[in-house]
Amino acid sequence: MPASILEEAGGLFDVADIQLGDATLLHCPSCGSAHVAQVLGDNGGVSYVCTACGHSWS
Repeated sequence: MPASILEEAGGLFDVADIQLGDATLLHCPSCGSAHVAQVLGDNGGVSYVCTACGHSWS
């Protein structure tokens, strides 16, 4: 478990590459698709799942 929220979010900067105003589009690190859904994990954490290929990450 990360020691801080900055560690938790650190990996997201690699997949967030386009900013439109306040919105940030995430791309799947596996297939590159922008069809990404944000989901809540069992322990209250946030994870992401690609609806194109099924890859999930947090």
